[in-house]
Amino acid sequence: MGWFTAFVLLVGLERVAELVVSKRHAAWAFARGGREYGAGHYPVMVVLHTSLLVGALLEVWLLDRPFLPALGWTMVVVVLLTQALRWWCIRTLGHFWNTRVIVVPGADLVTRGPYRLIPHPNYVAVVVEGVALPLVHTAWLTAVLFTVLNAALLTVRIRVEDAALGRRSVPA
Repeated sequence: MGWFTAFVLLVGLERVAELVVSKRHAAWAFARGGREYGAGHYPVMVVLHTSLLVGALLEVWLLDRPFLPALGWTMVVVVLLTQALRWWCIRTLGHFWNTRVIVVPGADLVTRGPYRLIPHPNYVAVVVEGVALPLVHTAWLTAVLFTVLNAALLTVRIRVEDAALGRRSVPA
């Protein structure tokens, strides 16, 4: 359980790095006339994503969830792949990537990198990681609860983002 705790803490540090990048990018966007959309759901997203990390740890520690090597190591690989996808998204969007929905007037919609394949690749990474991270150590309750709550949140988030970007009927 100790190594799982360290792994989750590393994912948490990665989240902190994302927030640092996001804050820098938000300042860049606002300096260019960027407008934020959907700010009301952002605190819910922060709580939900924090709860994923805390919930996985609590479930493993309090309910004594076992590590099943075939499942656990596969899920470690999946989590690492989601991190790679997330940072591919960040790199592709450059200054336009943000944890908030901020649109800079006159900016073109990015259609390269993973965005040439699907409209919301970062959310694919979030959904897959939300299942995989807890399942590294069989925290299936956390995986299920996060997935259900995240589905509700993403329904709102994607609608806000698509409307802000002028995409009304984009497949989710």
